[in-house]
Amino acid sequence: MTERRMTERPMTGRRWFGPAVVAGVVGSGLCALSGARAWAAPDGRPGSALVNDTGGHVPLAGALGLVALAAWGVLLVTRGRVRRGVAVLGVVVGAGLVATAVVGRSQALDSARHATVDVGKSPAGAHITGWWWVALVASVVTLAAFAIAVRTCGSWPEMGSRYDAPTTPEQDPEPEDMEDVDLWRAIDQGRDPTDPGAH
Repeated sequence: MTERRMTERPMTGRRWFGPAVVAGVVGSGLCALSGARAWAAPDGRPGSALVNDTGGHVPLAGALGLVALAAWGVLLVTRGRVRRGVAVLGVVVGAGLVATAVVGRSQALDSARHATVDVGKSPAGAHITGWWWVALVASVVTLAAFAIAVRTCGSWPEMGSRYDAPTTPEQDPEPEDMEDVDLWRAIDQGRDPTDPGAH
């Protein structure tokens, strides 16, 4: 029973690999995109004129979204403790994205209100655009994907060791490890494959 549970856990974690990566990359990308869009816009009122086009923007969301995207790239090419450490960092970034979306709502509204000036009146009103909702949902998805990564990344597929930098120079195989083809090749080159000093 215990062995069955131990074999089921890695398989369960491996199942989360595809959904978590796809959700995390899409969520991070949408956060980065929404950070470059206006989360709020001034209401159209007679006698109001647009002062600048920076009202309603929250650049921090875009910056954090790019960091989250980079973290997913690192997660795919690392393994072990480094991978888990990057996943934990991703959770921090995801939490920052959620906080930015929540706090940024009122900031975006204030910024959009002051982006217009009414002739002889107070600043115009403002409303939330669809990009704030995109940022909010995407940030929650990104945070959830990183949280899944922290829990299950230990059983995710890893890149082969052939992509690692070589640590020691390759040595000639010992005679007992050599195949028949290698033995004949050594003889053809005038070397004695059974002589340790010939390597």
